Amino acid sequence: MSTLSNSTNIFWQESPVGKLDRQKLLNQKGCVVWITGLSGSGKSTLACSLSRELHSRGKLSYILDGDNLRHGLNKNLGFKPEDRTENIRRVGEVAKLFADAGLICIASLISPYRKDRDACRAMLPDANFIEVFMNMPLELCEARDTKGLYKLARSGKIKGFTGIDDPYEPPLSCEIEIQQKDGVCAAPGAMAGQVVSYLEEKGYLQCQ
Repeated sequence: MSTLSNSTNIFWQESPVGKLDRQKLLNQKGCVVWITGLSGSGKSTLACSLSRELHSRGKLSYILDGDNLRHGLNKNLGFKPEDRTENIRRVGEVAKLFADAGLICIASLISPYRKDRDACRAMLPDANFIEVFMNMPLELCEARDTKGLYKLARSGKIKGFTGIDDPYEPPLSCEIEIQQKDGVCAAPGAMAGQVVSYLEEKGYLQCQ
């Protein structure tokens, strides 16, 4: 008797309906829009606005929200560096499946470590990983503090909080960077429009 270990004696099962078939059905190209940035930088706001705009254009998208996923798929993970890495790896694998299904997958996570985001990028073929950096200053994010997390981190009640006592590593070559202009943040619709324009330019909103 042999004991089966992880990833042993398993084989990939091909489907008779392929990615191109699904993309033709949806008239769009599957991809992952990965939104990264500090807590309070506007990731979820952008994700929701982008999904709404795509829906209005008849395009199918799905949001993978970091907090939502910790209620289910990743509820057994904490916030130690190794848990953060596993959290991002799992989300990357799910996002890859959504993209293969032909959807525009919008992943909204702090994802503080560059190597973890790069590992997710490496999962996607044909440059279908679009990194969006919400480049907002810590002062602004902390002033918003909609969840009260920065206050808890500053008081020492939360340890390892990104931007306070744990680092955030900004992208070195992201596809889209969103930041303030003259100290003013763009409206959610304008931010979503910037991403939609990129998707249009790169041909993701149609299938030829």
